[in-house]
Amino acid sequence: MKGAGGPRLHWWGTLLYVPVLYGLGWLSARPLSLLFPAWRPDQLDLAGAVIALLLLLATLPWRLRRAWGSSAPWQTLGVAVTPIAGVRAFVRGLLKAVLLLAGVCAVLLLSGQARWGGSLTAAEGLNALALLLGVGFAEELLFRGWLWGELDLQAGRQRAIGLQAAVFALVHPWSRLPAPEALALLGGLVLLGLALALQRRADGGALWGAVGLHGGLVGGWFALLAGPLQIASGAPAWLVGAGSPSPNPIGGLLGWLGLGALLWVRRRWW
Repeated sequence: MKGAGGPRLHWWGTLLYVPVLYGLGWLSARPLSLLFPAWRPDQLDLAGAVIALLLLLATLPWRLRRAWGSSAPWQTLGVAVTPIAGVRAFVRGLLKAVLLLAGVCAVLLLSGQARWGGSLTAAEGLNALALLLGVGFAEELLFRGWLWGELDLQAGRQRAIGLQAAVFALVHPWSRLPAPEALALLGGLVLLGLALALQRRADGGALWGAVGLHGGLVGGWFALLAGPLQIASGAPAWLVGAGSPSPNPIGGLLGWLGLGALLWVRRRWW
């Protein structure tokens, strides 16, 4: 991840880069309320996040050239790879997400904590696809692409993998939950951050396997809850995950076991 020209990084730049872009995106989205008065606050926030992502895409090459000394920014981030390598990595990551979700569903159904029924509408299917591609790409570019590279240059290879997972976990809204569930979800997010980093290492630096794994988990779980999987109202949070009535499985025992197994399989890439 180190460029040939040598890194010129400062901690303050790493700390401020993304918050400044997010703030600019948030401010840029405020005038949209005048054009679209029916938009809810969360829709304006989503528009601000999209603008911030566009600003990130526009400025990342400049930052990598200036601060990392990289002459090929998108290759350094693992985005620009051959089409065959990118598709293979994406499919491998997506298949892992499918297997993890299938394992969660199987245990819940066999234990009587969920039942199979209902269907997925076209709108919900498109939403799941948008989550798969949008959240998967945006968060992986940010955390396993830019942030991991910055931490690698400043803190070293081994420290960086743990630090990026910790930051990834901390910025998610785990603290809104009751204390036991919040800590369980925080731990699951750390495990997920580590698993995604090892996925990128296993793919030879290509980012697309992590995109497939991350996006597949987010979009796939949304599709399951919106359609066929009906979780029992009394299902224990320690098993199914935190955040009832729409629990996040990585905050429960099943998610921890699945991610732990994935880390064990990928242990050679530490």
